[in-house]
Amino acid sequence: MQVLKLILESFRFCWDALKMNILRTMLSLLGVTIGIFAIITVFTLVDSLERNIKDSLSFLDASNLDIRRFPLEFGADMPWWEYLKRPYTTYEEYEFLRRNLKNAEAVTILNFKSVTAKHKSSSSNNLSLLGVAYTHRDVYYDYSKLVGRYFTRQEAESGTNVAIIGHRSVKELFNGTNPIGKEIKIKGLKFNVIGYLGEEGEGILGEVSKDENIYIPYRAFQKLYYSGRNTGAEPLVTIKGLEEDLELAELEAEITGLMRMKRGLGPKQKDNFSVVKQEAFLNIIGSTFDVIGIAGWAIGGFAILVGGFGIANIMFVSVRERTSIIGLQKSLGAKNYFILFQFLFEAILLSLIGGGVGIFLVWLLSFLSLGNLDLILTFGNIMLGLGVAGITGIISGIVPALMAARLDPVIAIRTTG
Repeated sequence: MQVLKLILESFRFCWDALKMNILRTMLSLLGVTIGIFAIITVFTLVDSLERNIKDSLSFLDASNLDIRRFPLEFGADMPWWEYLKRPYTTYEEYEFLRRNLKNAEAVTILNFKSVTAKHKSSSSNNLSLLGVAYTHRDVYYDYSKLVGRYFTRQEAESGTNVAIIGHRSVKELFNGTNPIGKEIKIKGLKFNVIGYLGEEGEGILGEVSKDENIYIPYRAFQKLYYSGRNTGAEPLVTIKGLEEDLELAELEAEITGLMRMKRGLGPKQKDNFSVVKQEAFLNIIGSTFDVIGIAGWAIGGFAILVGGFGIANIMFVSVRERTSIIGLQKSLGAKNYFILFQFLFEAILLSLIGGGVGIFLVWLLSFLSLGNLDLILTFGNIMLGLGVAGITGIISGIVPALMAARLDPVIAIRTTG
């Protein structure tokens, strides 16, 4: 009951302060409002952007390893230009790994080029042509919206000219009609359409939308482009690990051993390939957004600092105006802690009002259309904003509250506001 009484009385004094000088109070709270608005806006933008980017990169899997020429970070033991001398991964190496890996659930290889596809008089430019192995669907989840069928193993291994096309190709080449059984031309070669993918829509990174993709067997891709040093894109071998190999340590060690054997590397020779966890790309994205978050704290921190001084100013004025009331309360038996918490709660309430207004403005901002970016104010960010506002109120109000609690009741009751 005592705590409830304190809160209610503090709220009454806070409301009286607002009514007595609305302009002064609002100007003082403006700093807290701007600070919370800046911090929560940055965090909301960062969270929404990170979520959209990770959704766009949903094909990356924590249980997958890639074999690449380049590592994510260049080591100090080898200059960056030495990595350029590394050989490309080959289809033969993919076959070797597929046959010999014991700690893998599936292995695939893919390569891609930007192409123009044609059907009769219609054409579609800047499509992503992906040459994939038959095992591609066992590693990635690109075909959840597949209508029609996937390549047969025989079609994939013989390099039959069959294709699975994305929504954009269906729309631009076939005017949205069923393309299955019809032909498209890529670099003069005819491909029979055996399936198509339902519309996915663009993510925050438009270039990764599967609507742009055309999938053909890797062997058919090799007819169009030599999958070696001159393809313009690096052939990528991806290995999906077993569920029980949580850190993929066993799989990584096995891949390294088999690749060294296949490439004939001696015991003293360094690896001329890199085994990269796909999860590491997401970690890099997360680290980047952490830096942006720090910048958000720095930007909003200055406004919060100004807002804190504003709250402190209100509380010092409030103590001075209510000195005689404090003296009367003490003479009637009010304890120091009662006076202390009365003013401290008032400072917190004032700060929460400013913070609440800032959060409300962020909520209004979330209704704005930002293209493919869905701006969502999360419960966590709301609590963060209120928490920062509350802490600001405590820091700003503690000194005025202590000053009020330590007033001599005889001197205070004789003081006129």
